[in-house]
Amino acid sequence: MATEPQPPSLPMDLPIIDLDIYLNNPPSSPAVQAECARAASALITYGALLLHDSRVSEAANDTFLDLLEDYFAQPEADLRRDERPELSYQVGVTLENTEKPKCAVDEPCLAVIQRLDPSQRPLDISAHSPDPKCRFFWRMVELPPYETQFPGLNAENVTPQAPHIKDRWAPAMDQWGTSMKNAIPPGNYLLVQAGKQIEYITGGLIKAGYHEVVVNDRTLEAVAARKARFPDRPLIRISSTLFWHLNSDYDLAPIPALADRAKKVREEQARLGRDEGEEVQYPATKVGYQVQDELKHIALMA
Repeated sequence: MATEPQPPSLPMDLPIIDLDIYLNNPPSSPAVQAECARAASALITYGALLLHDSRVSEAANDTFLDLLEDYFAQPEADLRRDERPELSYQVGVTLENTEKPKCAVDEPCLAVIQRLDPSQRPLDISAHSPDPKCRFFWRMVELPPYETQFPGLNAENVTPQAPHIKDRWAPAMDQWGTSMKNAIPPGNYLLVQAGKQIEYITGGLIKAGYHEVVVNDRTLEAVAARKARFPDRPLIRISSTLFWHLNSDYDLAPIPALADRAKKVREEQARLGRDEGEEVQYPATKVGYQVQDELKHIALMA
C-alpha cells in the first residue's frame, strides 16, 4: 500500500536568542545579523522565542513580587478603590471574575484549538466562566506630545494608597517594568510571544500566540516549598507580563513585502498538507481601534 510522505515535525523546544550578541556588537556585524535572522525565523515558525539577557538582577524581581503579594493580600474593598472600569481597566486593578477568555467565543481561536491534536488542546474552553485571576495594569510609556484620539487608552496610572504600599509602588513597578524589556531571572531568560499587532503588520507571517495557565505537580510542589520557606508571606501566585503596544494613534496595516511572504508560506503549508484555516484579512486601522476590539472580546470594554 502506497502512503504519502508526511511533512517533517518541528522540534518542541523554542529557540533561545542571545540579546547579549546584539548589545555587544555593531548592528551590521555578521553575528548580530545571524542572531536577528534566527529571531525572525523563530517568530515566523513558532510565534514565540526565549530571549537571554544578562543585565537584570534577581533583586528587582524579588522586590516586585513582594510588593504585589502585599498588594493583593489587602481586603477586596481596598482593592476596588483602584478599579477603573470607565477606562476599560487599562490602568489600575482588574479583580477576579471580570475578564473573560477571548478563545471561549472567538471563532478564529476556536478553529485553531480544533486543529490541534486533542492532547494539546486547552482544558474547559467552551462556555468558560470569567477568569478567576486579578490583574494590575501599570503603564510603562510616556504620554504622547499631542492630543490622542484614544484618551482612555492613554490614561494616567493609578497608585494604591495603602500606607505600607504607596511609597514603594511607583519605584518598584517602574524598575521591574523597565527590566522586563530586557530579561527575567532566574537565568535571565524572557519568554517573548508574538501579539496581534505584529501579526497585523506582517500580514499573518508571524502569528499571535496563545497561552494557558495550568496547575500541575510542579506548581503544587512550588506552593508547598514556598509555604514552608516563607510561612508569614501571602501565598499568592504573581506573574509579570509586559504588553508592548504600538502607539494608539499609529496607522496599523500590513507591510506589503511581509504580507506577500505570508501568502507564499501559506501556500507552502497547504502543499505540505498543513491546514491553517481560513485566510485572515487585515484591513488598515488605527492601533487604538484594534486594542478596543480586543478589549471588547474579553469583556473589559462595552
